[in-house]
Amino acid sequence: MPAENSHDPQTETEAGATWFGYRRIAEGEKAGLVQGVFSSVAGKYDLMNDLMSGGIHRLWKAAMLDWLNPRPSWNSLDVAGGTGDIAFRILERQASATVTICDLTPAMLEVGRDRAIDKGILTGLDWVSGNAEDLPFEEMQFDSYTIAFGLRNVGRQQRALEQAYRVLKPGGRFMCLEFSHVALPALAKLYDVYSFKVLPWLGEVVAKDRDSYQYLVESIRKFPTQDNLSAMMTKAGFRQVSYRNLTGGIAAIHSGWRV
Repeated sequence: MPAENSHDPQTETEAGATWFGYRRIAEGEKAGLVQGVFSSVAGKYDLMNDLMSGGIHRLWKAAMLDWLNPRPSWNSLDVAGGTGDIAFRILERQASATVTICDLTPAMLEVGRDRAIDKGILTGLDWVSGNAEDLPFEEMQFDSYTIAFGLRNVGRQQRALEQAYRVLKPGGRFMCLEFSHVALPALAKLYDVYSFKVLPWLGEVVAKDRDSYQYLVESIRKFPTQDNLSAMMTKAGFRQVSYRNLTGGIAAIHSGWRV
């Protein structure tokens, strides 16, 4: 697959540095800053996802689950999934599965637990506060690892991919759904206007937090291209690595296997 553009934030930072939006910071600073963002927006996170995407994020998540195709009795890990969106979808498809939700931000996990209770989902879920760069789990523990709209918020993304590989069983599958790099030039221009003008305004009006949504927009632009992320997954050990663009590359699903 051809690269959508040549931007590669991994090569733009010094050793030990990363991006927080368009700010270059020390890698060790990012977790605290990201936790601050999501603590601020946790209560409005799911509503904002609907407003920002016009509900299309639901179709993207359904496409991810279709490709994942969860199997009976799977032990699944969903990282950066604090509000439970992906975990609930896995259980809807395979009631015998168990899903561990691991999120950096306790406030997001609280929202997810409340949503689970509201949905009457009282079993099959485990809620863990943890960092994608240093997962608090044993090796070869999970049948699948999913992360939706979370990898771009990780300071050391290569380290997170290596951790994903570590905790998957042989034959386990990694899947990442993330905002990506638009493949269509005309759409890219419209998307830029929408992203930098409308989304921060929505954050200010609905979530009362313009700065957090400005960061989220900038973090998308600093995320690796589809081909660069595929190369990073291969470097981490994954095989049969592939991706599918969604909505012209506004988002993409990446898949890889531990063999």
